[in-house]
Amino acid sequence: MTDLEREIDRQIERMKLGSVDFVGEANLRVRLAESIGAGRPLRVKLGMDPSAPDLHLGHTVTLQKLRIFQELGHMPIFLIGDFTARIGDPTGKKKTRPALDEAAVRANAETYVDQVRRVLDVERAEIRFNSEWMRDFSPGDFVRLCSKYTVARMMERDDFSKRYRDQTPISIHELLYPLVQAYDSVALQADVELGGTDQLFNLLVGREIQKDYGQRPQAVITQALLVGLDGKEKMSKSLDNFVGITEAPPNAYGKTMSIPDALMGNWAEILGFGDWADLVARIEAGDAGPMELKHELAHRVVARLHGEDAASGAGRHFRQVVQHGERPLEIPRINLGATATGDIGLLDLLREAFALPSNAEARRLLAQGAVQINALTERDTRRRLATGVYVIRAGKRRYAEVVVSDGTPHGAP
Repeated sequence: MTDLEREIDRQIERMKLGSVDFVGEANLRVRLAESIGAGRPLRVKLGMDPSAPDLHLGHTVTLQKLRIFQELGHMPIFLIGDFTARIGDPTGKKKTRPALDEAAVRANAETYVDQVRRVLDVERAEIRFNSEWMRDFSPGDFVRLCSKYTVARMMERDDFSKRYRDQTPISIHELLYPLVQAYDSVALQADVELGGTDQLFNLLVGREIQKDYGQRPQAVITQALLVGLDGKEKMSKSLDNFVGITEAPPNAYGKTMSIPDALMGNWAEILGFGDWADLVARIEAGDAGPMELKHELAHRVVARLHGEDAASGAGRHFRQVVQHGERPLEIPRINLGATATGDIGLLDLLREAFALPSNAEARRLLAQGAVQINALTERDTRRRLATGVYVIRAGKRRYAEVVVSDGTPHGAP
């Protein structure tokens, strides 16, 4: 075996880590030989639509695979689908999803690069937006693109065929989504495209469309989907079973500790990419109690997102506050202005202090008895707090020292 063959085998083995589908391996080996010989890195595409402002731990699975390609010397392309987000990916949907307006898409997209930076070296990557080429697409360009694929082939897709059988409406624009995603691979001249297993159909359409536009078809590599905190559905913000990439370390740690014991091995295997094989083996062998193993898993998850120091601090916080019911030694101090009446409504205080999405969420916490003010449980949604300093607990892990101020420095005469 030549040195070149050994290097190709080494890289292919790394590319296969955690993979479920690997389509086009033989052709990829040929491209790798050309790439190594010419010193031209492979172009590796991973696209995500900014349909929500935050990425979560499930997204890091394919981001980690993209980083592996980067470490092998290839060019990672993180594609922000600001155009496709306006269509809405129908993958796994039982009905037409509502379209996002341009302002919402733009606002969400602005947060993505900083979040991706936690996993990928973005200084050595291409960060692209598919509006770069799609905004200039003419009606004729769309007709030409649509002519490359048949309705019969599109209806082979599971979610479309199920909706058709159930007589659930399928909007014409939904059929465009796989085609536009496929054209992104043409525009980027992708050698490889990554995605979750639920994206396999879309990724394979990309191979067909590239051939129709005179390009060699990309290799397709899929990764397993990370099951969410509920232990049932894939991780999703809409199902509220997620750990956010930018979520505060104590929250990320606590959420990981909440997963079912049976899910630990799956998480360690999918998130670890072989680097956590020791933890997978310990979980499978049951050589420690579930709580101890889960602490180790939570530490590794938080360390990946925030670093070792943050993970250690989050672990101490969980043991002290959640397991032993003690108040944390350090809690954030938040200054809130009082209203013209010299006080503030509790719902407004909770929403602002803990970044709750709405007053409805604050009401839910109060109804559950999950809110404490100075160690006393509070349920009154109509309560107003006068100027002063309050230690507020919301839920099991969130604390804040809230200063309600009328503008006079606290403690001033």
